[in-house]
Amino acid sequence: MGIKHGVARVHRKLTTKHGWLGNYNYTWLCTPTLPFSIGGRKSMRPRAPPFYALDAELPLVLAMACGLQHSLAMLAGLITPPIIFASSLALDGETSAYMISASLIGCGILSLVQMSRMKLFKGYYLGTGLLSVVGTSFATLSTADAIFSAMYSNGTCPSTTASDGTMIRGACPDAYGMVLGTSLICSLLEVGLSFVPPRILQRIFPPMVTGTVILMIGASLVGSSGIPDWGGGSNGCQSRPTSGIYMLCPSTQAPKALPWGSPEFIGLGFLSFISIILTELFGSPFLKNASIIVGLAVGCVVSGATGYIDGSSITTAPVVTFLWVHRFKIGVYPPAILPMLAVYVSTTMEAIGDITASAEVSRVEVDGEDFDSRIQGGVLSDGLGGFISALFTVTPLSIFAQNNGVIAITRCANRSAGRWCCVFLIMFGVLGKISGFFLAIPNPVLGGVTTFLFASVAVSGIRVLSYVRFTRRDRFVLAAALSFGIGDLIVPDVFTYLFDGVQNANVGLQGLFESITIVLSTPFLVSGIVAVILNLILPQEGEEPEEVPEVLETDVEVQAREPKPEESQ
Repeated sequence: MGIKHGVARVHRKLTTKHGWLGNYNYTWLCTPTLPFSIGGRKSMRPRAPPFYALDAELPLVLAMACGLQHSLAMLAGLITPPIIFASSLALDGETSAYMISASLIGCGILSLVQMSRMKLFKGYYLGTGLLSVVGTSFATLSTADAIFSAMYSNGTCPSTTASDGTMIRGACPDAYGMVLGTSLICSLLEVGLSFVPPRILQRIFPPMVTGTVILMIGASLVGSSGIPDWGGGSNGCQSRPTSGIYMLCPSTQAPKALPWGSPEFIGLGFLSFISIILTELFGSPFLKNASIIVGLAVGCVVSGATGYIDGSSITTAPVVTFLWVHRFKIGVYPPAILPMLAVYVSTTMEAIGDITASAEVSRVEVDGEDFDSRIQGGVLSDGLGGFISALFTVTPLSIFAQNNGVIAITRCANRSAGRWCCVFLIMFGVLGKISGFFLAIPNPVLGGVTTFLFASVAVSGIRVLSYVRFTRRDRFVLAAALSFGIGDLIVPDVFTYLFDGVQNANVGLQGLFESITIVLSTPFLVSGIVAVILNLILPQEGEEPEEVPEVLETDVEVQAREPKPEESQ
């Protein structure tokens, strides 16, 4: 009976107008803001469509349209980490394009797992059962940057020193393999944390801690990647060396190489940035969800017309590709274990917050056993996703918060739209030429977009911090945590020379020193650790005392004139 019902449902969906289109207001989805909201009458504005719940009947066209919006909303966030990793390790174009494809395919496959809700044993689940998609964690970017710097400094990765003292990094794909191998074993920590009751996790990682970590992740990425790329590149040319291939940005071999910070670069980045703002101001709901892609598209059109795009990555990219077309030598870098464990703690914190936000915007209960099981299943899927993603040659994944905005605007929380989003992501990854095109995006265009993207991450942290009551104790914890985080941002090498005075350290001790240095040099790690420790050891304050009513001077005078009890007797 179930099979017959399913076949009849599919037949009705594919052969009827209602199955394809439904009664959704597509005019609203595609109508620009101007002139309906600026000087226009309310009666002229298209009416917003109904809300589609998790398992509501969703027309095919709407499911595909919403799925495309979700994929476009997260696309920039998925291609940015592999581009930054490849640039940091000086990898060739073929390898870089593969890393982008692997990221898209891996995120599409593992998002399907995260959206599922498979019952395991004793009330435990895998997946959230919500429209929760995953993407490459931005937390890994800051940590990996410190790990790569340590590898180049200690000779694990090759480098040369120019005559002016500038260090030029050589290609080091093995470093990426070490990050993958270290991530693979450290992902077991998040798997273990998924079986800890969510209420205990929320007590250890309250909004004070999670908000601080997310804020510092966004702020550090703006400074280490977004703004340097906006100025021309973050591969070493930002120091404006006087010799070598990075004397100009992105290198002296580029079609139109210029010194870092040239007005041409700043203008291209600003064009992308202002396109995002104009799309938000005048665009339709569909375009607003894809504003990042609009910014990239406008920047690429102008930079291509003016000769700033090197099309070699497009011509050399394969037409079709898939996972494991290019493989990395998997290894474990011992000094990176402690920082990577901290990364998985941060992804756990992100997952809890993002699942809560997804449940709220999907109009699902955010309290009780059902909600706790969604958090448990989401954290478990995140942990297993980190393990599997390493096998997919992709760095750790975490739930993406950008898609909550798409749900809120489109009023569609249906998982069918999420599954179509995964289809589009996998398709973008399989078509290798698309990855080649993404790799050809000029650094200033990418920087103008990612600066906005990373700043949005920082704003998400501020939003989480807004849930804090900000008692004197809370202000103290936040001030102590930000002391280290902001200090790292402003003076990145302050802890680099901490153990230089230690003589004759053995290999194990030297690895421990390097691990501690990486943690202390990563803003979100050190600030998060300080916030966790102080939040646990500082006692909670009691209830705030009620305010004493202000006594006016005239009342005092009246009381002074009244006879005292003994005088009246």
